[in-house]
Amino acid sequence: MSTATQKLIFDIETVGEDFDALDKATRENLTRWIRRESANEEEYKLALEDLKNGLGFSPLTGRIVAIGALDCHKNEGAVYYQAPGQRNAERKEEGITFKQMTEQEMIRKFWELAARYQVFITFNGRAFDVPFLMIRSAVNGVRPAKDLMRGRYLYQNSPEALHIDLAEQLSFYGAVRRKGSLHLWSRAFGIPSPKSSGVTGDDVGPLFRRGRFFDIAKYNAGDLRATRELYVKWEQYLQF
Repeated sequence: MSTATQKLIFDIETVGEDFDALDKATRENLTRWIRRESANEEEYKLALEDLKNGLGFSPLTGRIVAIGALDCHKNEGAVYYQAPGQRNAERKEEGITFKQMTEQEMIRKFWELAARYQVFITFNGRAFDVPFLMIRSAVNGVRPAKDLMRGRYLYQNSPEALHIDLAEQLSFYGAVRRKGSLHLWSRAFGIPSPKSSGVTGDDVGPLFRRGRFFDIAKYNAGDLRATRELYVKWEQYLQF
């Protein structure tokens, strides 16, 4: 396979900061709108709980705890993951190498790898993974090797960084009313879902707080494999 056709599938997992540990000004800034829009104290408490649970969705209040990358052609890759307080040896399972790193280390390693690829495949990466990754890269003092947000449509992408977001492609850029989750698309195409193990994206924060870091890494690897299989289906039947 030529260098120009090398394809990299990637996915990230994130967790939010501890709301109660934030400074007063930050807490007030985050909660101002829910205080204003809540009709009563009960509504405010429910909205506050949702906000606390959602801090991991923003690079301003969250951080990356796992980055997975899979070579589409070789079907081999790596998951870099945080495991504070642990010293986990590198291990390999079913073509995926698991390596413990800090957030800065995993971001730097990812961009070093990405520099060798021209095609990047994600599921919902344009709406979440890529902007989160690029902002956290800057926060950690790492310059992204590729601009993976350039041009929403494939024909607008740079030939050096073609980003295929399957959530966009399968929903025809939002023409379909409901975009569908990776689990639903996997189910429709008969692909083993990463959620079949009982872990979902909502579980990443609680798992991280309980120190189950490798479970998060394995869940990330499942997302990589499902995304690859879904890409193969899209490429075979829907790419024009």
